[in-house]
Amino acid sequence: MRKAQACNDPAGLAAVLYATKHSQCFILTQAHFLPQGFFKRRIVNRKISTLQNLTLLLALFMASGLASPIALGFFQNKPPKEIQRLRVRGEPDLVELISLDPTLRLDIRYATSNNLVGRPVYDEARAFLQRPAAEALVRAHQSLKKDGYGLLIFDGYRPWSVTKIFWEVTPPEKRQFVANPAQGSKHNHGCAVDLSLYDLKTGQEITMPSAYDEMTERSHPTYNGGTVEQRAARDLLRKAMEEQGFTVYPIEWWHFDYKDWRQYPILNTPFHQIAPARKR
Repeated sequence: MRKAQACNDPAGLAAVLYATKHSQCFILTQAHFLPQGFFKRRIVNRKISTLQNLTLLLALFMASGLASPIALGFFQNKPPKEIQRLRVRGEPDLVELISLDPTLRLDIRYATSNNLVGRPVYDEARAFLQRPAAEALVRAHQSLKKDGYGLLIFDGYRPWSVTKIFWEVTPPEKRQFVANPAQGSKHNHGCAVDLSLYDLKTGQEITMPSAYDEMTERSHPTYNGGTVEQRAARDLLRKAMEEQGFTVYPIEWWHFDYKDWRQYPILNTPFHQIAPARKR
């Protein structure tokens, strides 16, 4: 067990509730922390067959006050293969975005220290998507040129291990902004992209109502604050992406999911293992 949130049981003992994956089932355990650093454990349920059943059981404990919210991803070191097998229909075909259109601009924050972790989590400043999503992105980029804009890419395909890092470093009250590694992220499927606009004449990033990766209500795509110009740019970006089969994430104006994400597996391949894509 790497980490869990403390709570109090009816006897007043500090306790945590955690789940571990064993073979084809989950085991739910409650640990009570005692003086002098000792603790005792109690098996709550030995065989929970599915993640859905585990989630329901945890919800019952939280509703009864016996447990506080817990991150299942802390106890998981591999992508959820048993989930992805149920929905995969196609083979991965990750494409490096700039190989399709070199006028796409990259600002890969996760390859720098300018991100929510405060250190690089990517070994290379590259961006990929599954080929149909990448081609749709290029069409959106080209459609914006008539308005004097291009697409500025912050992130595309994200290895599952990085999703786990984001979950671990994000405070519980902000976790609606990051994906739970127990289910995986659409970034892990290679079908989600974080992006903004840049000015074709100046090359400068366009100002939006919030900064990228800002975890406030200003990040919502329906936020009514900011300037008229900022909201217009945000809405133009959304329109261009939605016309090509993407859907904006409800609390992040920069995050778009491609319609066919269910067809691809959750991946954990580091960037340096992905060869440069060939043009077709």
